Amino acid sequence: MNVYGFFTLFRKEVLRFQKVALQTLVAPMVTALLYLMVFAHVLEDRVTIYHGISYSAFLIPGLIMMSIIQNAFANSSSSLIQSKVTGNLVFVLLSPLSALEFYLAFMLAATVRGVLVAAGMYLVAAGFVSLPAHHLMVLLAFALLSSAVLATLGIIAGIWADKFDHVAGFQNFVIMPLSFLSGVFYSIHSLSPFWRGLSHINPFFYMIDGFRYGFLGRSDVDPTVSLSIVLAAFVALAALTVYWIRRGYRLRD
Repeated sequence: MNVYGFFTLFRKEVLRFQKVALQTLVAPMVTALLYLMVFAHVLEDRVTIYHGISYSAFLIPGLIMMSIIQNAFANSSSSLIQSKVTGNLVFVLLSPLSALEFYLAFMLAATVRGVLVAAGMYLVAAGFVSLPAHHLMVLLAFALLSSAVLATLGIIAGIWADKFDHVAGFQNFVIMPLSFLSGVFYSIHSLSPFWRGLSHINPFFYMIDGFRYGFLGRSDVDPTVSLSIVLAAFVALAALTVYWIRRGYRLRD
């Protein structure tokens, strides 16, 4: 493995989002906290999901995971499409990096951004609501694995896209709807049988439900099942991404 080359590309990707931290780290936290303030203020005394747990405590894990989902995807997808449009991706492709090293550098950098946004949001939200972690290892497993899945999905979108509009369309018509309809603001048990069944097709639901279990010790689905589904999604997407990179699919045109 070309450790030096891999680390250089990884560091470049991390520095890329760090240089505009106000946009890539602070802005997502502010947006999520606005959701918290609005929904918690309106529904705090009107909605009870789990007995003995406030609506704010229920909402915060979902908002944190939604931030992980959106930011991990945005980091890898925007980096790749920007490199393709400006033409500097060729310098990365000419470097002595394998397809796996190329993938890992982009994926891990996006994962770092997702986890940093999540950590920052948790620290700020902790000032409003007491939210101890009941299962720390489960929480960390879902945070890291879900971030890796969305980072990989962002690489796929970046490889597939030819212009910024394609990535924006993927974000607006796939990532955003799936994240909003994954149980961030509600429990699926409050839905009708049809919509409840439809929610079980959404992989983001398992990310949020498992992550919420790490905080609250309560979930709508067995966390082992959720973790298995998220892990299977990661393996499948990672295999597809490495294959595309190795073949040069839509990268060498």
